[in-house]
Amino acid sequence: MEEQQAKRTRRTPQQIADDIDVKIQELNKAIEGIEEKKAAAIADFNAKIEAKQQMISALEEKKKAVLAPPKPRKPRLTKKQKIASLLKKAEKSGMKPEEIAERLGLNENEGASS
Repeated sequence: MEEQQAKRTRRTPQQIADDIDVKIQELNKAIEGIEEKKAAAIADFNAKIEAKQQMISALEEKKKAVLAPPKPRKPRLTKKQKIASLLKKAEKSGMKPEEIAERLGLNENEGASS
């Protein structure tokens, strides 16, 4: 009967402590892995936050542009007003009416008969 009952080997306190140290090291490795995943997730979320902040700043710029007062428009000129302004510029540059007519290819006779 003694052969059927195997004796249980007793471990020393040092062996028990060594096994506990091995388990502690395994748990520390697991913590390191979790920390790496946490850092990666934080970096991913920070990138997403930065992208959203850039979108917000772009929308704020667009909002400012929309709310800004419109630029003053140049008044529209009629054909007659455009011709008059061109003639004034030509006279200011020192051209005489005869020179203006000559450059335009107009004869003095045609201008007088009109």
